[in-house]
Amino acid sequence: MEDTKKPAAAAQARGGRRLPKPISFNRLKSSSVMVLRLSSQRVSCYEIASPNYAGKPSVPVLWDKELKTVVNNESSEIIWMFNTEFNDIAANPGLNLYPVQLRASIDDINELIYDAINNGVYKCGFAKKQGPYDEAVTRLYEALDKCEEILGKQRYICGNQLTEADIRLFVTLIRFDEVYAVHFKCNKLLREYPNLFNYTLFNYTKDIYQIPGISSTVSMEHITKHYCGSHPFISPYGIIPAGPNIDYNAHGL
Repeated sequence: MEDTKKPAAAAQARGGRRLPKPISFNRLKSSSVMVLRLSSQRVSCYEIASPNYAGKPSVPVLWDKELKTVVNNESSEIIWMFNTEFNDIAANPGLNLYPVQLRASIDDINELIYDAINNGVYKCGFAKKQGPYDEAVTRLYEALDKCEEILGKQRYICGNQLTEADIRLFVTLIRFDEVYAVHFKCNKLLREYPNLFNYTLFNYTKDIYQIPGISSTVSMEHITKHYCGSHPFISPYGIIPAGPNIDYNAHGL
């Protein structure tokens, strides 16, 4: 599916609400399920699906072009769906990121990754008092320390096979030094972790980034502009900090 479906960035309108632009679909061959290309315009896919929709639009969205409705907007469930439900049109149908024999360990580490790392950086950034920030940042770095220890013994977070858990962890790690270190006050850098970053044999974050098809899903320019322009209560002027401009295609320092 890598060649038939490309991820779409979600730009945002002033005030923080994410709105779609001319709705543009990327065709998934014979499938009726599409990925919406979101940006700034006034009509959202949620409003198309339900004209009276009054909730907060969110992405990602899995969209059915035939029924013109949202199939799912929960990222964890969309991951599972893409892992199994589109194998008949997938370029690599044999790839299984949630193998039966590893599901228990994947589920276990996913709880830690989601609560303490994926969501943890937001808890740090959105904290309005010192106490909640201290609690969140302590939990975040304890979780990163645990992942660092695991990756000192094996290539991937659940063994020697790439799994869903690695993808969940990667999406936060790839943003960490570029955005979260400054914007969300998570200022112990990923680069200070030899196993999580790239100084050891497997070059974890860089290794995943260099898997064919992964780098094309990462637009660091969009990531930095999005975060710095999305949260006026954190960055009222939307200034984009310079650097660090990490070369994820390189190994070593």
